[in-house]
Amino acid sequence: MANEKVEFQVYNSMTRQKEVFIPKEPGKVKMYVCGVTSYDYSHIGHARAYVAFDLLYRYLKYLGYEVVYVRNFTDVDDKIIRRANELGEDPTALSGRYCQEFLKDMDDLQCLQPTHQPRVTEHMEQIKEMIAKIMANGCAYTINGDVYFSVDSFPEYGRLSGRKLEDNRAGERVEVDSRKKNPADFALWKSAKPGEPSWESPWGPGRPGWHIECSAMSAHYLTHSFDIHGGGMDLTFPHHENEIAQSCAACRESNISYWMHNGFVNIDDEKMSKSLGNFFTIREVTRLYHPLALRYFLLGNHYRSPVNYSISQIEIASESVFYIYQTLLDSEEALSAFQQGTETAKNAKGRVTPQAQECINKLRNELKTKLCDDLHTPTILNAALQEALKLMNSCLTILKKKQQKQQHLSASLSLTELLKEVKAVLDVLGLLAGSTCAEVLQQFKERALKRAELTEEDVLHAIEERALARKNKDFARSDQIRTDLAAKGISLMDITGTTETAWRPCVRSIQEQPAAPAQPKKSAAAVQEQPVAPSQQKQPSAAPQQEHPAAAPAQQDHPTVPPQ
Repeated sequence: MANEKVEFQVYNSMTRQKEVFIPKEPGKVKMYVCGVTSYDYSHIGHARAYVAFDLLYRYLKYLGYEVVYVRNFTDVDDKIIRRANELGEDPTALSGRYCQEFLKDMDDLQCLQPTHQPRVTEHMEQIKEMIAKIMANGCAYTINGDVYFSVDSFPEYGRLSGRKLEDNRAGERVEVDSRKKNPADFALWKSAKPGEPSWESPWGPGRPGWHIECSAMSAHYLTHSFDIHGGGMDLTFPHHENEIAQSCAACRESNISYWMHNGFVNIDDEKMSKSLGNFFTIREVTRLYHPLALRYFLLGNHYRSPVNYSISQIEIASESVFYIYQTLLDSEEALSAFQQGTETAKNAKGRVTPQAQECINKLRNELKTKLCDDLHTPTILNAALQEALKLMNSCLTILKKKQQKQQHLSASLSLTELLKEVKAVLDVLGLLAGSTCAEVLQQFKERALKRAELTEEDVLHAIEERALARKNKDFARSDQIRTDLAAKGISLMDITGTTETAWRPCVRSIQEQPAAPAQPKKSAAAVQEQPVAPSQQKQPSAAPQQEHPAAAPAQQDHPTVPPQ
């Protein structure tokens, strides 16, 4: 742990306030996060949840805790059975396939693997044992092979969501059953139906209800008393409310210290909804934008706040991450060239400049204080990190110029320490890729070409055509080439001191971004081919430009027209 003591505070949905985090067992944390129902590709709402709790997982480990992180798969459910029937596929095979697709999405988003990822179908014995305990304690009843939890048996029902019992409605995944004693009673076990997967039980063949699985699996891996239970705000009721009731009914000592919930995702200021046809899968987004851009976009908003997804926002996030990795690459290459000088600086009079040391201390302090304040990431990304990147580019400028040896040594050593600190921060945030910086930048460029519907050969041909137009003093034509490419998200960069021109991705102009309303989601098999095309909102300001890029942005060529 860091030497300076900063109390870690999290917002507890149960008490509706921020609280100092105190684990039940010193130095160890047990956390459970509700996973996906694996019947389709995961959407950006799932990305929002699992990036948020991956950040929590990473930060707890950074603070020195030994963390047991459990995230489940619901691999038997009405939705899975319905989708399997539509596709003429075995429900178990379909669910298993989408479990693997989910894991690929999580890997792309740099979410660390949880300690355990249990599946419902592999924990039927634990589920049946818990139901039996609930019945033995007089909190459930059977009707023709179905087992229902009696909410009237649990007086504290509603304490998490704040709902009164008389206002509650039945679980969202089942229709109201007139046989129930109370309309709010929910299924613990569902009797078998023809053609559906089923397991033998004391109440007859059937399968679990939705809520019981998480209670049983969390208790199996973490015991009935653990530190953190997380999920999206939409799970507060009925899912988490029901979990509390049935867990306490099975074991009176059941206790979870902190309930944490992430906010919703909106699409162009409208709540994301399958019924509105305005939701997008992770795969749809990462086909056109780097997964790091999506992660950066999500971390740019506090995890409990609503996040508004739009093309302009994801493009700005993409621009920001490209800027980060270009700065990292430029720094690595410059330091490699000055490697001998860096070693000399350590053994001679070279030292980190006071400005660089202050920046390093600020970045390190901001990481601790902001993440300790209920994982407040926006300030880190938008302030402290940007200041460090700007100073790194200033160091690069010094190394490029003819300076006294002492200035070069200080700039080199300062850049070394800044690079190390920035990478450490990116690692905690899950933004440090396993690939090289050059490889990451190339991946960004490939997606930019895909968005522009161009090949690299197309861009290089346009660069050659522009160079010829400039040579012939046809400035109107050269300006148009540059403008047309910029509108498609391709920025031309004239390399300083040469006649060469390079290119990099940039934020597209609003008129060039897809503006057609999203179409309702098609079949799961076709989901990867659907374009990411929500309508546009007013574009916010772009990410900061690199202070020391390898090439300067191409300027307007016509001498009578001022640069834009």
